[in-house]
Amino acid sequence: MTEPLVPAVLAFRDNGTPYSPRYEDIYHSAVGALEQAEYVFLKGNDLPGRWQKRRLFTVLETGFGIGINFLATWAAWRADPDRCGRLHFVSTEKHPFSAADLIAASAPAVADTSIAPLARQLADAWPMLVPGVHRLEFEGGRVTLTLVFGDAAQTLHSLWLRADAFYLDGFSPARNPELWTPAIFKSLARLAGDHATFATYTSAGDVKRGLQQAGFEYRKVDGFGWKRAMLVGRFAPRYRVRRHEPPLPLAVDERHAIVIGTGLAGCAAIERLTARGWRVTSLERHPAVARDASGNPAGVFHPMMSRDDSVGSRITRAGFLYALRHWSSLERRGHRAMRGPEGLLQIAADEDEAFAMTQAFAAFAYPQDYVTPVSSDDAQRIANMRVARGGWFFPHGGWISPASLCAAQCDASQALLERRFNVEAARVERMGNEWIVFGADGAAIASAPVVIFANAHEAARVAGLRHAPTRSVRGQLTLLPESAAKALRVPVMGEGYAVPLPNGVTLTGASYDIDDPDTALRADAHIENIERIARLLPDMDQTMDTARLASLEGRIGFRCVTSDRLPMIGAFADESAAIRDTDRLRGAWPLDLPRTPGLYGAFAFGSRGLIWASLGAELIASQIEGEPCPVERELVEALDPARFLLRALRQGTAR
Repeated sequence: MTEPLVPAVLAFRDNGTPYSPRYEDIYHSAVGALEQAEYVFLKGNDLPGRWQKRRLFTVLETGFGIGINFLATWAAWRADPDRCGRLHFVSTEKHPFSAADLIAASAPAVADTSIAPLARQLADAWPMLVPGVHRLEFEGGRVTLTLVFGDAAQTLHSLWLRADAFYLDGFSPARNPELWTPAIFKSLARLAGDHATFATYTSAGDVKRGLQQAGFEYRKVDGFGWKRAMLVGRFAPRYRVRRHEPPLPLAVDERHAIVIGTGLAGCAAIERLTARGWRVTSLERHPAVARDASGNPAGVFHPMMSRDDSVGSRITRAGFLYALRHWSSLERRGHRAMRGPEGLLQIAADEDEAFAMTQAFAAFAYPQDYVTPVSSDDAQRIANMRVARGGWFFPHGGWISPASLCAAQCDASQALLERRFNVEAARVERMGNEWIVFGADGAAIASAPVVIFANAHEAARVAGLRHAPTRSVRGQLTLLPESAAKALRVPVMGEGYAVPLPNGVTLTGASYDIDDPDTALRADAHIENIERIARLLPDMDQTMDTARLASLEGRIGFRCVTSDRLPMIGAFADESAAIRDTDRLRGAWPLDLPRTPGLYGAFAFGSRGLIWASLGAELIASQIEGEPCPVERELVEALDPARFLLRALRQGTAR
């Protein structure tokens, strides 16, 4: 079970230095925060020199604190004309500050400096204080800060990246020994790239011995301020004993990808790749984007809540928070999707669930800007209609038009996107270093080193996968006239949902009909939708006679789902090679599987495409580019398209 996040307490020493009462230590030297960051961590890692003219450079820091090391690194990157193309800064923090306290803690250090505007940008982008990985982007995505909220002893092993430099910060080994253990240094060694360096302000004996045992060479140099000595060094193990090497970018002759499908998954993948400078050819069987399930008038978005913070809850939390940041970024760049005002109300199934979830939210110490338990009276006030019972409110949940989001992401891709409609992919074949996509007539359609399958039900078939089982679920939406729920103020959901649209119509649904291919609107599905929402909103108009039911408008979409209800996101396995090596792989883990170079999938999103599409696209782009993963490794494994193959290998049933 996820541990609740305990925020930092803001305090200052008499000299104005930020101080932690919990660890009885200061956040930076009283001699100067920026000066310490530049001397210890930048100079100690030979930066900016080592990142110059590189496409990607990754820094991993233990202990984000008040963010001065990140701000100093960002400022150095901005000032360097030979800077790397993309700077990734990954930092762990067990006790993060609130945004307001972060501003107050860092203000004295950045006042009257060129870094002050950067500190404001950081505070404006500061995430909600919930556990997990939070990816923030600056400089149009060329500077990425990945914050890992949680205890480094548990979170470091879940990261997947190739670090070029380590900033070993955090409170002193005497005050915070848990951050300076052999296990921590071993976790860092697992992530160290070739020629990776480190720097730390301390020269404690236990730190020297722990680093050395993990494969790092060190040397003592003059310390900063009142410190007599500090340590710098590099990763130089005598033997290569790692089971898996840290990720590297996919080797390609040209940064060109084909994306099959232009629904939520495909358009998100297009935008995330073009944002990194990739040229993308999109193939769509329809004459325009978002014609299948992504063409629904609106969709709701919110995290999934559970009493034990399950894997599904953690994945939807990560997707929800990333989507909010990503959509805001699109809007700032002038690519606005149509979405409603913030706020979504979930009605509990019964009073027992309402009580249990309220207890769970308190145990996890979720902040109110993430989720808030509400009584029946509070829920009625929020909805502006009578409700069946209380539940919980998502202040940043709501509804959005999927088609408008797809359009916004394609528009943001601009000249790097080639759109091809009325083209249906039938199969792919490897030729040299490229993949050729063929149509049903056997003619070649397009070729590129990378193909991303975002075509839902057809993805596994076109890619030739045998161990990627999915099913089709028919979903019928019902559009109710204005009189049905004219007072409803926010989307309300539970067993069903009701979304008030700008034109006065209320969207309800959706039916859940497994393996039902019927494309005609059905009165029984309309009745089912209306009855479900009436159980949440008792005043919903139920006087629907047969004639009125027949006249109701609606829409049918077919969702693609897996048996575990999680999507397929990531690199495809080489199924044939894995099956040939069944005996060796019977006890394998996902990183042990052979992968098919250049093939990736983003499909089987079910009814959560709005939550998963943006994060899934960022994950795939990160895998292709060899960048740090935007979520924990165990969540990547839960989404892995090869997970069903892995189960078959373990059970001895792979064929």
